[in-house]
Amino acid sequence: MNILLFGKGGQVGWELQRSLSVLGTVTALDFDSTDHCGDFANPAGVADTVRALRPDVIVNAAAHTAVDKAESEPDLARALNAATPGAIAHEAAKLGAWMVHYSTDYVFDGSGDRPWIETDTPAPLSVYGRTKLEGEQLVAQSGAKHLILRTSWVYAARGGNFAKTMLRLAQERERLTVIDDQWGAPTGADLLADVTAHALRHLQQRPQDAGLYHCVASGETNWNQYAKYVLAQAQKASIATKIVAKEVTPVPTSAFPTPAVRPRNSRLDTRKLQSTFGLKLPHWQQGVARMLAEIL
Repeated sequence: MNILLFGKGGQVGWELQRSLSVLGTVTALDFDSTDHCGDFANPAGVADTVRALRPDVIVNAAAHTAVDKAESEPDLARALNAATPGAIAHEAAKLGAWMVHYSTDYVFDGSGDRPWIETDTPAPLSVYGRTKLEGEQLVAQSGAKHLILRTSWVYAARGGNFAKTMLRLAQERERLTVIDDQWGAPTGADLLADVTAHALRHLQQRPQDAGLYHCVASGETNWNQYAKYVLAQAQKASIATKIVAKEVTPVPTSAFPTPAVRPRNSRLDTRKLQSTFGLKLPHWQQGVARMLAEIL
């Protein structure tokens, strides 16, 4: 199996290089690759890359994920999140190749408190959410065999993440203020990558299971509880002596105004994914604890 991976330098792309390597030969590209175009600001160039390499599977881990910045550069966000994935899917359809694409809880408006299911009506609140939804739609409408995984609150040991920010601030301030009215499940890039590889193996035997799925770790939390969990783990580790924060104060979303509106309810129901692919997704604390053990 020849696999073409876009976005190799991101958190998910980095983990995919590992998980996909057991399935076949992986050609991994990023926006600055020189051998072939992997720059999603250039849809035609990326389409040329697909035509030249003729992969069996295309995995797209590239995206415009700077949620607030997207509000001021909607054209670029649309190119990266919608137009180029659509161009890739069009080429995949002509090749008969599979396409894996990642999307987000931001396609929903964040209302209510029950986990969103795949058939709920999207109503994005931001440029990021709208462009990611359009990307989903273009992939689904292309005629390509596809797997779309919606996820949320992605983190990895590599690169920046919420936990690292909390650990840094906890060494600088005695009191942290963290939002407590946005709910979701922190999901490791390694988990997403492993689910992707498992699903691709499954789809080789059962192509009729293609389509859209929600993929997040089990359980739920809010950012305030997440921060408290991170600091509790740090108190057990060697970093404990450096922690000066004594309090993690809950505040509403309105305390931190941002250019892009965040959904309050980012819970995603994963029963379809787990039943179709025979998976049991681990609790979010399990993945976060493992990540913290690596960085502390």
